[in-house]
Amino acid sequence: MKSILDKFFFRSNNLDHLNQSIKKFSKQNSVDQIIQAIKLYSTDSEIRFVGGCLRKMILNEKVDDIDLATNLTPPQVCEALKQNKITFYETGIDHGTITAVIDNNKFEITTLREDIFTDGRHAKVKFSNSWKEDASRRDFTINSIYSDVDGNLFDPFDGKSDLENGVIKFIGDTDIRIKEDYLRILRYLRFFSNYSKKPHNLDVIKKIKINIGGISQLSKDRLFNELQKIIKVDTLIKISKDKLSSELLQIIFPELKNLFYFSKIEKTKVEYIKGLDFIFLLSTLIIDETDNTDYFLYKFNVSKKDQKRIKAVDNFFKDRKKIKLLTEKKLNRIFYFDGRQAVLDILNFKFFITKNPENSLIDLINQFKKKNVPIMPVKADELIKKYDIPKGKQLGEKLKKIENEWVDNNFKISEKQIDNILYN
Repeated sequence: MKSILDKFFFRSNNLDHLNQSIKKFSKQNSVDQIIQAIKLYSTDSEIRFVGGCLRKMILNEKVDDIDLATNLTPPQVCEALKQNKITFYETGIDHGTITAVIDNNKFEITTLREDIFTDGRHAKVKFSNSWKEDASRRDFTINSIYSDVDGNLFDPFDGKSDLENGVIKFIGDTDIRIKEDYLRILRYLRFFSNYSKKPHNLDVIKKIKINIGGISQLSKDRLFNELQKIIKVDTLIKISKDKLSSELLQIIFPELKNLFYFSKIEKTKVEYIKGLDFIFLLSTLIIDETDNTDYFLYKFNVSKKDQKRIKAVDNFFKDRKKIKLLTEKKLNRIFYFDGRQAVLDILNFKFFITKNPENSLIDLINQFKKKNVPIMPVKADELIKKYDIPKGKQLGEKLKKIENEWVDNNFKISEKQIDNILYN
């Protein structure tokens, strides 16, 4: 049963538009299946929206992820989902998180918790049925807002007011909250850049600077995962224009040498750049004429595929002449040997670093988006049969010369050109 304190002192009805918005969202989204599964499990079951999805609903923004909190234990959550034939994964069961999947949409369901031990990197928790205790362990007031499916808010730290007024406030003592988990320094920067309407609280900045050395205790994976949430165009623009934020971010990630680019990015570029992905945006921040890119890729766990993408741009950028003279011949070689993504990354990078880029550059980007990678028309079997060339090293060398000629000639080659290669 809901406690009297919960019901009468911490619970509030939001404005009608938010109330109706949450009700509508709960019914239209497949999250309704999860909500019903939890509610039907027992008479005491409760489940509420929490985190980013609720912040976005309050601010009338698009909701792209859904986090839920419940008073059921993780095994009970699993049983409730199983009874309703909902697919789930025990992604973070030790910390109370189960991920449900419906129609390829993921929903994180986390059991109410209390911290019993923290060391700046990890927290040991015990499960709870107290919404107030769960709210108290959260980092910022804007993260401690909950809502049931009817739009009734549980907001013990007045996070909704802080969110609407653009105030980023730690729950409790700032120094203690940071020492519990040093990643909160980065989370502060992200939330400040996304939601703040006020200047930094200088006492908070002082506490962050005192504790910033604790960042070194965090795993590189946790840092990189948080960086992915920060590297969004609007967030980077705001951080780059805020002296304190940019200083703090570059203390933590000194490899982000080109952050200043985003402080002076032309408005005409912003919407286009927003359509590009994290790996491209990361490349704009770390690529320069030194070995900075190599160091970043060594330091953090970037996938081999993404490393290849970044290095393709890095290698091209280091040759200034290549950047200035993007000929069709050079682009075709990259397109054929390295793939479409490599060409688009290089062209997009040139667009990003070029002041007032010409429309022809955009036309070139669109051209390569539609272009299909051609298939080499001359095969080894054909050379063996038609030209009586035996298998072996010589055949491979001749075939490679033909391929290069074909690529350099805009994917065209005549029999005369082939003859010249084979008989010379």
